[in-house]
Amino acid sequence: MSKAIMISIERCLGCKSCELACAVAHSQSKVLEDAIKESPGPQKRVTVESAGEFGVPMQCRHCEDAPCISICPTLAIQRYEAGGPVLIENQRCIGCKYCLMVCPFGVIDVTTDGRAVIKCDLCVERMRSGQEPACVEACPTKALKLMDMKDVGADRRRRIALELFVLNQKSNKE
Repeated sequence: MSKAIMISIERCLGCKSCELACAVAHSQSKVLEDAIKESPGPQKRVTVESAGEFGVPMQCRHCEDAPCISICPTLAIQRYEAGGPVLIENQRCIGCKYCLMVCPFGVIDVTTDGRAVIKCDLCVERMRSGQEPACVEACPTKALKLMDMKDVGADRRRRIALELFVLNQKSNKE
């Protein structure tokens, strides 16, 4: 996967703005005021889990060697382009839930009617029109960030270098 949503756990407030934005982005109307009246109601594809004092937004990691693709008996789960997200074709899904059992992150869910499964699709429609995924755009603290995988290591190195610099400055003052 060439792009991924990276999470800065220390920035997450657990406000669940990402969950709401995700549900609205995947609603029929794409408007909050209308989405709450839809039946069935829109479902989120990201879940903020509590981890001690932090919130951790959890969504599909679009694994390079995705076990959900391998196990799907109807080929409903596919990666349609190299480096693209792992997507579900709901019309082909028979709701066997094998993918739920093999997902290492537990981020695949069942639709409200129980006939199919859903998961993060990286808001592929929004990205095609030049927008960020809804969860990333909605996060008030920028705890979620869409990144090119080749930049992830460089970003992590910069953050660690800055932390080391700050620690060094503190120890020099003491």
